[in-house]
Amino acid sequence: MKKDLYKVIKSPHLTEKVSGLIETVNQYAFKVDKNSTKFQIKKAIEEYFSVNVKEVNIVKVKGKKKRSRYKLRKQSDWKKAYITVSEGQSIDMGTE
Repeated sequence: MKKDLYKVIKSPHLTEKVSGLIETVNQYAFKVDKNSTKFQIKKAIEEYFSVNVKEVNIVKVKGKKKRSRYKLRKQSDWKKAYITVSEGQSIDMGTE
């Protein structure tokens, strides 16, 4: 079961927008596997970080098109999950 946790959660996604969400709404963002569901993400976050997840919102991010000298290529699509954690709990994202 632990191997599934590492397959679902790829990495934390830290931007200025997410930093504001962490301070105001207690909401975090993670890059997750393209084929994972809300239930799998919720279970993985709860087991890995030992917190209670209130809500999971998913965003599919389209890959950008990049032009090289010879052809147009497309970066791969990826999935981002916004996790809302219960009041009084937090996830250590390693930012200081």
